[in-house]
Amino acid sequence: MIYTRESVMALIEEKEKIEQTLKELWDVLKSNNMGMTEPVIDSEGYPRSDIDVYQVRHARHQIKCLQNDHTALLQRIEEGLAVVLSPSSAENLDPNGINISPASPAREPFAKVDHVSLGSPANMAGLLENDFITQFGSITCDNFRSLTNIAQVVQHSANSPIQITVSRNEQSISLSLTPRQWSGRGLLGCNIVPVEKLDR
Repeated sequence: MIYTRESVMALIEEKEKIEQTLKELWDVLKSNNMGMTEPVIDSEGYPRSDIDVYQVRHARHQIKCLQNDHTALLQRIEEGLAVVLSPSSAENLDPNGINISPASPAREPFAKVDHVSLGSPANMAGLLENDFITQFGSITCDNFRSLTNIAQVVQHSANSPIQITVSRNEQSISLSLTPRQWSGRGLLGCNIVPVEKLDR
């Protein structure tokens, strides 16, 4: 596939539509006090009367399908961004969008993702367990002091995309994460721990 700025923006729009649909499906589960794994039948094998069984099953099925679509879409967006964000085309990009500036020299990771909740904003953004964070918005290893720095960026960026760069399998990957309320705890739905700095 030949990527252009327009085609990548169209993919991003598609991704946002999927994320909105997923949010609505998670709200359906939440309204039934259900997640993805709780049983829909009672101890005697009958459909539970306290939930809308059809609604829950349908929402779960849709979530699984859409999460697969979302993952595939993220990979295409990642490939497309790598093409359109080459230095020659960087000056045409909107700095306020979710577009990521050209990759800077490899930075030291300062934090690590040690848990990502299914269906969370972090999960939707493509963040994975064991990702090493080398940039979180304006935070890099140069100005990172504690997890409070990350918490402040998250609070100030509620419902707005944050550009994140992670190191995964020795590859640098750029992601866009939008902190927001969801069916679980926090605005991200992931757990981040500081990385011990190695003595050079």
